Amino acid sequence: MSDSRALVPYAAPPPPALVDRNGIPLRSGRDVLTREISAPTVTGIRSIVSGHPAQGLDPARLGSILRAAENGDATAYLELAEEIEEKYPHYLSVLGTRKRAVAQLPINVEAAGDSPEEEEDAQLVRDWLKRLTLQGELFDMLDAIGKGYSVTEIIWNLDETPWLPERLEWVDPRFFEFDQVTGKQLLLKGGIDGDSGLAQPLPPAKFITHFAQSKSGLPIRGGLARTVAWFYLFANFALKDWITFLEVYGLPLRVGKYANGTSEADIRKLAQAVAQIGSDAGCVIPQSMMLEFITSGGATANPEMFHTLLTYVDDLTSKATIGQTSSADAKPSGIGSGMANQHENVRGDIRDADAMGLSVTLTRDVAKPIVMFNRGQRKRYPIVRVGEPDAIDMDRGLKAIDAAVKHKVAVGVNHFRKVTGLPAPEPGEELLAAPATEKPENGDPGVIAPNGPEDPESRQKPLLNPLKTPSKVDDDDADAVAAAAAAEMVREPDALDRLVDDAIGQLGGLDDALLGGFEEMIASAASLEEVRELIAVRAGEIIDRMDDSTLVTALARSSFATRVAGLIEKPGA
Repeated sequence: MSDSRALVPYAAPPPPALVDRNGIPLRSGRDVLTREISAPTVTGIRSIVSGHPAQGLDPARLGSILRAAENGDATAYLELAEEIEEKYPHYLSVLGTRKRAVAQLPINVEAAGDSPEEEEDAQLVRDWLKRLTLQGELFDMLDAIGKGYSVTEIIWNLDETPWLPERLEWVDPRFFEFDQVTGKQLLLKGGIDGDSGLAQPLPPAKFITHFAQSKSGLPIRGGLARTVAWFYLFANFALKDWITFLEVYGLPLRVGKYANGTSEADIRKLAQAVAQIGSDAGCVIPQSMMLEFITSGGATANPEMFHTLLTYVDDLTSKATIGQTSSADAKPSGIGSGMANQHENVRGDIRDADAMGLSVTLTRDVAKPIVMFNRGQRKRYPIVRVGEPDAIDMDRGLKAIDAAVKHKVAVGVNHFRKVTGLPAPEPGEELLAAPATEKPENGDPGVIAPNGPEDPESRQKPLLNPLKTPSKVDDDDADAVAAAAAAEMVREPDALDRLVDDAIGQLGGLDDALLGGFEEMIASAASLEEVRELIAVRAGEIIDRMDDSTLVTALARSSFATRVAGLIEKPGA
C-alpha cells in the first residue's frame, strides 16, 4: 500500500530573530541592517551642499548661529564648525593631534568573566577589531570632539556566519537633529527612506553614536567648536587688519606728479601707472599740491600688536583643545618643555578621558550587538578598552610569584603571563629552555666545569637551547604520549640486576650489623662536629669486630656469576 502522505521538500530553518540591546525584536529587519540608510540624496532633505556661514561672519551673526543650534536648528553651526577646521590652521593642527593621539592607542577586549563561554564572546570581538581601517574609523568617531557628537553607520554582513559589521561609514552630522523634549536623543532627518518629512529615531544596532562633552550640558553645546568659534572670529579680524596694515605700511608710498595744464588723458595714464605699482597706497596729485599724512597723537605704527593678538588666540585655542601650549608651539621654556615631553602633545587626563568615552561607545554600539547577534543575550558583555593598560611592576610581581611557589601556594600560569606580558607559545613554535647541568665540585649549581676548575671556560652559565614542541594534540593524545614516555623510562630487569638482588639477599642482614644504631646516635648529637666524632668512633668499633669472611665469599660468588652472565649474553666473547 502506497503512502498517501505527500513528500515535503526540506526547507532550511529561518535565521534567528534579531533583537536590540534590550531584547526587543528589531522591527527594521535584515534589509535595514545590510544597506546604507543615511546616505545623502539629490532631492531629499539630506544634502551635501553647504551654506558656508563663515563668509561675512561678525559677532551678531555668530551669536544667532549658536542660539539657533540650541533651539534645534544646528545646520549652520555644524557647517561653521567644519569651516573653522578648514580656515583656522592652528585649530586644525591641535584638534587633529588630539584625535590621532586616541585613535592610535592600543585596544584590548576584556571578557565579562572567566568562563569559557565569556572568553569566546570576547574573542569574537577581538577577531573583528583586527582591521586595517580601524584607526581611520576611530578618527571619524572622534569628530565628536569638535562638534559635540558624531555618527557612524554600521553596514552588517548577514549572509555569512558569524554576523559581523562589514564596513563603517561616517555620516554627515547635519543629517541628524536632537529631539525637542530632552535635546539628547538623535533623530535621522528624512527617516530611513530619506523622503519623510519628520525626523525618526535611529534603528537599534545600526549606528555608532559617540558624544564628546567638553563640559556638562546638552550635547550640541559640548563641542569645542562652540568655544573656538569666537577665537576664530577675533583671529580672522586681526589677520585682515594685519594684511591691510602690511599693504599700507609695508610698501613705499607712490606719488605721481604732473604739471599744471596736463590733459585729462595724460592724468589717467599716470594714475594707471601708479595703480599698477601697488594697490590702495598710491595717488596722483598736481605738482602745485601737497598731500600730508597725519597720525593720531604722533604715534608710530606697531605691527607687533597683531602678532601678539594672534599668538594669544592660538595659545587659548591650544589650551582648550589639548590642554597645553608647549607642544603646539615648541616653546623652549623649561617648564613648558617638560610638559610637552610628559604628555606627548596631548595632556594625559584629556587623552585618557577621550579614550574612556570611546571605550564606552565601542562596548555599547559594537561589542554588544556582535555578541547578541551571534551568541544570544548575555547578562554581561565583553568590554572594549581603548588605551594603554595600567603599568605593572614586573619585578615586584615576579618576587611575589617566586615567594608563593616556594611556600607551596598555587599560582596560575595565566597570572604569570599577565604579570610578565609573555604570550602563550603557538603549536609547533620553538621554545627556549635551560639545559640540564651537572653540579660541580665547587658547589655552584649554575656553573658547568667540563675542563676543571682552572679552565676559564668552566665558568659558563647555562645557555637557552631551542627545543621543538610537538604538534597540537588533544587531551587524550597528550595522556597517551605521557604514558608512553613514562613506559620507556621503566626498564625491565636483566640478568645483572637479578644477580645484584641475589647477592644482597645472601648477605642476610649484614647491613643491619654494620649500620644498626646510626640513626639513634646521630639524633643524640648536639652539633655537626659531635656527629663526625661519633661516626669515627663507631666506624673503628665496627672494623675491629667485623667478620669479613661472609662479605668476601658473597663478593667472590657475585663476581663469578657476573662473568658467566656476561658470557651468556654475548656468546663467542
